[in-house]
Amino acid sequence: MLLVIDVGNTHTVIGCFKGRELNANWRVATQRRATADELASKISNLFQLGGVTLGDIEAVAIASVVPTVTASLLDMSTNILKKEILIVGPEMDAGLPILYDNPQEVGADRIANAVAGFELYGAPLIVVDFGTATTFDAVTERGEYLGGAIAPGVEVSSEALFSHAARLSRVDLNPPKAAIGKNTRGSIQSGVIIGTGGLVDRIVDRFEDEMGLVKQVVATGGLAGLIAPECRRVTAVDPTLTLTGLQRIYERSKEPEAKSRKPREKQETQNIN
Repeated sequence: MLLVIDVGNTHTVIGCFKGRELNANWRVATQRRATADELASKISNLFQLGGVTLGDIEAVAIASVVPTVTASLLDMSTNILKKEILIVGPEMDAGLPILYDNPQEVGADRIANAVAGFELYGAPLIVVDFGTATTFDAVTERGEYLGGAIAPGVEVSSEALFSHAARLSRVDLNPPKAAIGKNTRGSIQSGVIIGTGGLVDRIVDRFEDEMGLVKQVVATGGLAGLIAPECRRVTAVDPTLTLTGLQRIYERSKEPEAKSRKPREKQETQNIN
């Protein structure tokens, strides 16, 4: 089995694959100071819930935007699990040419989303990931990572509102009953959730102006199920898209020709028309 871990600033998503089948997955709070021992203990406890043991794991694939957690996971995989580890990054050949000005700026989770989205849903494609930030990633018909956009996430925006407005108290992020709120709770839910849906639709429209007709808009991330119903342009919701991307990238790294394959140069794929 393959252990896949997507470490975000707020949440960490853990899953285990048997071949291409995702057997189980969990979402936990990201603990930036967690040691290798603490991480191994937490994962072991989660595995017990899914009827899996650490001994079943053959390798580990990680996408992380938190360097301290990356280091602890590397320590855990190498010294505790004693398993092969793949840390996904823009420097590897994921089969997706990156057309960013500086490919090193592209987060590993965004690469994984693009890889899985392209394979599962086709292209031209936009992936919208609702996490600490709401990220948008555009993939061309030829399978090139074109670029994207980054906006404050739903929870980040909400916390900023509550902390700066003395008379507004925190509310649960539940679907609003109506766009026109009849009380403070309903008004905040409308503004945050319906407003984020409008943000998504507007950015997708602008992307389409620049890259041409988009075939699919796939929503992922912890809040995808909450926001997607308010998005006119979203065509699919796939909460485990990042985990699937990690599995596909690991699978590709094990292909016999992968070691000798060189990433395609940006100059070869610059023209997207």
